[in-house]
Amino acid sequence: MKKCFKCKKSQPLTEFYKHKGMADGHLNKCKTCAKNDAKRTRDDNITYYRAYDRLRGNRQPEGYHAEYRKKYPNKYRATNMVNNAIRDGRLFPEPCCECGSEDSPHGHHDDYAKPLNVRWLCAACHSQWHVKHGEAKNST
Repeated sequence: MKKCFKCKKSQPLTEFYKHKGMADGHLNKCKTCAKNDAKRTRDDNITYYRAYDRLRGNRQPEGYHAEYRKKYPNKYRATNMVNNAIRDGRLFPEPCCECGSEDSPHGHHDDYAKPLNVRWLCAACHSQWHVKHGEAKNST
């Protein structure tokens, strides 16, 4: 058990991030407080972090997106149609149909020839679906 210096709660060591610099090998604030601090810092400095994310996130080589659109026209078209339908209020994201998570649902296509026929999956369940089932129909 260890006491968090921020929230003052005693919790098991599994609730603290590992940190080699500390005597017991764990940070002095719990994971919940550490996450809250990180979120608050990002929210307080959002313009800096957005610029940083744009710089850091641009990892695709030049021409990647144009090549992807050319290679997978059906996937690109279906994704755009879903995004436009969400923007226009014709389609509404729902919780993940596998686990019920409401965090960033992905519109998964079983068949890209039916672009507005999607099942909503969270990122983790979407990845697992493709591992288990492979690529959807009409992807190219």
